[in-house]
Amino acid sequence: MTQDSDTPHTHPSPSALRLLGHFGLRIGEETVYVPPTAQRVLAYLALHVQGVGREHMAELLWPGLPPSRAGASLRSALWRIARRSDRGAVVELWADRLRIADHVLVDLRRATHYATGLANGTTAAVPGAQVPAQLREEILPAWYDDWLTDAREHFHQIRLHALEAVSRHHRHQGNMCAALMYAMTAVQAEPLRESAHREVTAVHLAEGNTAEALRHFESYRHRLRDQLGLPPSTEYRRLLEPHLGRPLPVGRG
Repeated sequence: MTQDSDTPHTHPSPSALRLLGHFGLRIGEETVYVPPTAQRVLAYLALHVQGVGREHMAELLWPGLPPSRAGASLRSALWRIARRSDRGAVVELWADRLRIADHVLVDLRRATHYATGLANGTTAAVPGAQVPAQLREEILPAWYDDWLTDAREHFHQIRLHALEAVSRHHRHQGNMCAALMYAMTAVQAEPLRESAHREVTAVHLAEGNTAEALRHFESYRHRLRDQLGLPPSTEYRRLLEPHLGRPLPVGRG
């Protein structure tokens, strides 16, 4: 079922676990079907690099069952996973904790590392206007499990910071098409995020498209007022005012 850390070294088939956009498990060149309950076991373990104790995991994934039945459900799910990964255990037992085996590539972990590097400037921005998939997709958007909430928000915020950072990089390099593409992707991901809208406006201003910049500001201002009853920040208004030669309205105007 699971592979103990003291088991002699083998050469498992390369495996990949996908959590961005939708769930998927690939072992070697084959896409493997995983039943829904087993999918949740793999997804939960993928979010916890250090591993998870059996009892805690069973209680969290089967909260409505008595401990004995929850434990049996977890063992059943692990058995189903093991049946489909006979060329190398996907789940292993390490220091009394279950975890995803080291040879399994988890797309979320790689995307988080990549987005963090872009956000803090240690990873070079991608050339061209095409936004990479790992900056466009959320964690399992069709799932509604409460235990996904914190992980989703964590990756969502890192992704937004990365999109804005790459947009600024392209804008400073004069690559306005790419800059606008990244900024608009951030806006689409979080429609009320002011820093993303400011970046869109900054791109328009850098191109000399003052009318488009003002139109975007007004669209955001009305959306923010209608949904939250708030005005844009002073920083956003000051971005536009030098190009208009007049102050922008704070409230309804």
